[in-house]
Amino acid sequence: MPDGIIFPAPWRIVKARTPEDRTRDILRKFAYLFIALALAFAAFAHVAQDVFFFRLATEALLFGGLAMGVDLLLGYAGLLSLGHALFFGLGAYVSALVLKDVAPSFWLAMFVTLCVATGAGAVAGIIAIRARGVYFALITFGMAEVVAKAVFNTPELGGSDGIIGVPIIDVNLLFFTVRSNDPAGFFLLTLAVIMGFYFALEALLRTPFGRLIVAVKANEDRVPFLGFSAQRHKFLVFVMASNVAALSGALYPMLRGFVSPELMFFHTSGNAVITVILGGLGTLIGPLYGSVILAALKSVVGSFTEHHLIIIGALFMVAVIFFPKGLVGFLRARIEARAVSTGEAS
Repeated sequence: MPDGIIFPAPWRIVKARTPEDRTRDILRKFAYLFIALALAFAAFAHVAQDVFFFRLATEALLFGGLAMGVDLLLGYAGLLSLGHALFFGLGAYVSALVLKDVAPSFWLAMFVTLCVATGAGAVAGIIAIRARGVYFALITFGMAEVVAKAVFNTPELGGSDGIIGVPIIDVNLLFFTVRSNDPAGFFLLTLAVIMGFYFALEALLRTPFGRLIVAVKANEDRVPFLGFSAQRHKFLVFVMASNVAALSGALYPMLRGFVSPELMFFHTSGNAVITVILGGLGTLIGPLYGSVILAALKSVVGSFTEHHLIIIGALFMVAVIFFPKGLVGFLRARIEARAVSTGEAS
């Protein structure tokens, strides 16, 4: 054997990393960074004993869960829902009714919400997925408005006042218990739930089912030639996105002690879409960053002027013009470009 020639052992063969693997790793690092920043915020707010910012951050996480469901539809399946707040509000109402009229049980409220949201998502999905593009958006908008108005005019559900007096509950987590009125404890519980949704969806999108969802967005008409039903996969992803939104909404009455029909109105759905675009479409973790940014802007700008929506709207337009891929999307592209240039240089 000539000197200097080394034959690699067969067991040392390493599978080449694909661009999808690199993208997934980058987004996962953004998720880890989000968790680290959230824990650092929790430590700082706990030392400062600032209940207001704990509650504000927890609410931002909940609406981030709603935006994550919207991103699953829009960013991966190419389905723009303008009425996804329907499921967020539905989850909030179901949770409030269970906690107030059945039993003050966190797990029971979440389980009942999951069952109701699955049924409602299935019914709405059967209706909505028959349409495409703007018609899908208009159907989801119409369904949300119909349900919101029905709830608004139903005295048994509190009418325009909503449901008030949701009791404080103890969340049993085997080794310890978290009370819903504990700002730090409930913030950490909400963080765990929302990030659990993220990692579950991130794992799902790596499966063949997840690849088919992306294929539906790329070219819905060609999916049947692969031997799969595009309609069935659109239906399933719609139900999943509905569950994510509803389970996020189920935590809302535990945080605030009440629910309002405004949770189902269009401005909630519109804010979710804005949050997705601001954070980064098709990233899943971007909507969480976007929700925190939007909540912070509303709080800071709103403390200076009552016309804060004008300023936030202007800032949003600037962000869309200069960062069309959103914050995480912009940073991801820069990191990927740098990694490619470094690899070529080496």
